[in-house]
Amino acid sequence: MNSTEIGYLGVRDLHALYRARKLSPVEVAEAVLARIEQVDPEVNAMMRVTPEHALEAARASEKVFSQRDTPRLLEGIPVTIKDLQHTKGVQTDFATAIFQGHVPDVDAPCVSRLLSAGGMMMGKTTSASEWGWKGVSHAVISGITHNPWGKGLNAGASSSGAGVAAACGYGPLHQGGDGAGSIRMPAHFSGVYGFKPTHGRVPNWPMSNNDLATHIGPLTRTVEDAALMTQAMAGPHPWDYTSLEAPPQDYAGQLKATSMKGRRIAYSRDLGHARVDPEVAELVEKAVKEFEAMGALVEEVTPAWGKLGPELARFFWPATFSGRISSLPEYEDRMDPGFVAMIKFASTFTTPQFMQMRLRRFDYVQQIHEFMEGYDFLLTPAVSVAAFPADRLQPEHWPQHAWDWLMWAEFSYPFNWSGSPAASIPCGFTPKGLPVGLQIVGRRFDDLGVLQASAAFEEARPWAQKRPPLAQ
Repeated sequence: MNSTEIGYLGVRDLHALYRARKLSPVEVAEAVLARIEQVDPEVNAMMRVTPEHALEAARASEKVFSQRDTPRLLEGIPVTIKDLQHTKGVQTDFATAIFQGHVPDVDAPCVSRLLSAGGMMMGKTTSASEWGWKGVSHAVISGITHNPWGKGLNAGASSSGAGVAAACGYGPLHQGGDGAGSIRMPAHFSGVYGFKPTHGRVPNWPMSNNDLATHIGPLTRTVEDAALMTQAMAGPHPWDYTSLEAPPQDYAGQLKATSMKGRRIAYSRDLGHARVDPEVAELVEKAVKEFEAMGALVEEVTPAWGKLGPELARFFWPATFSGRISSLPEYEDRMDPGFVAMIKFASTFTTPQFMQMRLRRFDYVQQIHEFMEGYDFLLTPAVSVAAFPADRLQPEHWPQHAWDWLMWAEFSYPFNWSGSPAASIPCGFTPKGLPVGLQIVGRRFDDLGVLQASAAFEEARPWAQKRPPLAQ
């Protein structure tokens, strides 16, 4: 078995091969490191590779399997960590020149849990620009992270490196973060599965400055791998006062414990306001029909709260980054021009204005939760467009703006604010061969339900065997 095939194996397959003594964790770590060395010059998904960490963990896991001890949940499984997440002793730049060369002295909780579960850290994946502010895979300090389905195309948002790593076979598990779609957008653009759990399900530290909108979750090629990774990261943690008290469920073990028959599903093609490219809309509509074929009761809706989102988003996205304005005098010439324009725009906001808008956002979120009481799931496009050149903020055929990339990503941020679980799952390819994602949103706390709905769709429309051209 060569490094390519090993890199595409899932958690269950790897554990079966370890138990059968047909592969060892050291062999897998070496194969994935070789895979990264081979492919990453084409895609630029890795900010840095950590072979010493990977091989040290691999040797420890090898002892577990050779001595037939009880393996941990992710024993000997390759993982990558997003460069916005603290990793002890491993450089973490937060995708900005301001922190370039920074080496944390502690792991973030999600990192320590992945490693404690037996994960082997292959390295840090690239992020999209300063602190992950935009939905395009281009950062000043790392350049373009290329979409594996097309050189030079956008791989989407701040977890872009994680999405590309998943698509290119850098092992099964890739940690991402989502403050306005930064797990779901890379999943959509790179043709993989991205799951944003309920807010607080996976502890987030350091606490983000975006007013409790950031969620930590997995990007993977299969729903089962995402379920296992979520289970490893989930659970309360004292460093995150918003973390949920409930311990993680056996998500992977319950994926097929229910069917979609009789489930009430809302479908919105545009949330009442969003522009969507026809090629994306067509694929999403076909995916919705798959749920009808599974026996779900699908109702097309135009939620009253949908049209309230854009004004709120154009206020809060700049506002929550405005604390970085003190860095402008020294670093402006080394920062993304769009980011600079955005935080300068936010400098006009006042504290009373922020608090008034916050009350409006709370009401908006309440409307979302009241709406979801009538449905098990809401289906929408994950993103309005397929991949476009990563040196642009907007596709050429869309309106242009100095910093507003949100216009083609109106479907994700509502569910960051509501704290709802949501996933992007591959649902087809455009005529140009670019992947498109279907978004599945659940009621708050129903992480298992979203994973189960995802697993049902995955079984009906499998995709994990598809490999992008830049990963060949």
